[in-house]
Amino acid sequence: PPHPTPSHPVDGSGPAPRFPVPSAYEPSLRLGPQPTVLTPPTDTHAACSGPVHQANTPRSPPTNPPPLSLCLPSGSATMASSITLRRVTPEEVPELAKGTEPVDPKTREGAVLIVEDVKRNGVEAVRKYGLKFGDLKEGDPLVIKRPQLQAAYEALPGAQQKLLVRTADRIRAFAEAQRSSVREVRVPIPGGWACQKVAAVEYAGCYAPGGRFPLPSSVLMTAVTAVAAGVKNVVVASPKPAQITLAAAHVAGASALLAVGGAHAIAALAYGAGADVHPCDAIVGPGNRWVTAAKQLVAGRVTIDMLAGPSELLVLADDTADPATVAADLLAQAEHDVVAVPMLVTTCEKLVQQVEEELRIQLEKLSTKATASASVKHGGIAVVCEDMGTAIKCANYLAPEHLEIITRNDEKVAEQLEHYGALFVGNNAAEVLGDYGAGPNHTLPTGRTARSTGGLSVFDFLRVRTWMKLNDIEKAQQLVVDSMALAKLEGLHAHAKSAGHRLIRSSL
Repeated sequence: PPHPTPSHPVDGSGPAPRFPVPSAYEPSLRLGPQPTVLTPPTDTHAACSGPVHQANTPRSPPTNPPPLSLCLPSGSATMASSITLRRVTPEEVPELAKGTEPVDPKTREGAVLIVEDVKRNGVEAVRKYGLKFGDLKEGDPLVIKRPQLQAAYEALPGAQQKLLVRTADRIRAFAEAQRSSVREVRVPIPGGWACQKVAAVEYAGCYAPGGRFPLPSSVLMTAVTAVAAGVKNVVVASPKPAQITLAAAHVAGASALLAVGGAHAIAALAYGAGADVHPCDAIVGPGNRWVTAAKQLVAGRVTIDMLAGPSELLVLADDTADPATVAADLLAQAEHDVVAVPMLVTTCEKLVQQVEEELRIQLEKLSTKATASASVKHGGIAVVCEDMGTAIKCANYLAPEHLEIITRNDEKVAEQLEHYGALFVGNNAAEVLGDYGAGPNHTLPTGRTARSTGGLSVFDFLRVRTWMKLNDIEKAQQLVVDSMALAKLEGLHAHAKSAGHRLIRSSL
């Protein structure tokens, strides 16, 4: 969804603003020096049967580069006549990947005020912001309950009902398989047992953006996963929900839908909003910078999935890749947002040129051309590498949200990739098929955070708890003695005395 201005800090709320530059991605907040911008090579190869090396001529970056999640060089291209992906050498990739913080100070400042207001004043504040930012009109319900969600589903055409159900079934099947992979454990210890118990949180909040278009897929990805994990009470939050959004919440098994977005929606999920929205234990789902800022503020009080930034796709390709397919996949990512980051890493310069031509052709017929063109212009890059080993290193360093492999020996290549939110192996495994419910979740880490975390799963809603019982204290005497000794080493004498109360004196 478009990034709202500070006066409209919600996903899709209020009148649609002219495209602003979100301060989270302003150049002044980017880390590190500005990278060199490279012009495309002037000579081309007739084929890419072997390693390719192209000499590039550096030129100075513009004085006001556009905002990006990764620290990308900026150039200019005439969208109507040509598309040029900015060339980045493998050596420049570390500079490219410096990125930005997930939340900028100005947005955080504004979010603090909203979150604190909701914390103090509850449902009254939530409704106030809902009216202010256009989520609600006077008299609109703040919370839409199960009967209304069901009615929205039943009013859909049969084909759309079946579409939602099929998609939910695939997501649920994968999530239930994930859940079954974690089990209770019982391990013998001296004198008794130590055990692991896995249980879902009681209340979960699932955010789904509501910007230019409804996103029922995000409702299904988050809420179906929560229910599959075992969460009994699931509330979806989405501003100005369309009928298909309400229906998706019903299919997912949500208890209710909170009809607001932005920071006040996250605060409502964290602190509660009247009798119908209980304070949640877990809050998940993608959103704009205000949603991300609010999630950062409430993290610790509740568990969150991640702090996500602009969406990313990296296509790792060689000379076997079909240029039209690569271009289509890059545009599918680019149309998300003007700050989305479509990337091509390849061993074939000729492929880059062919993809650029396909981008030009396909953009002319694309209804989302304005958004996709801006994304390609501001964030589209191409890294041409000498060999596949270097290309793999670049992909691993960038750790993208989505990573497609369109190469020969794609499974061998996949074995060498270590950092990504989701991996799509082979020409047939389009990233968009993952977006729309093949099974694995589409809520994924961005901005290289795939190096430290994974995508949304049932595990975001689960707690692993341990317990122990000692039936035979005589057999546990060595444990008791060791505990006393360690406590004394740490200067915690009350700890030592507590353990000593379990000591059998004859064992000294």
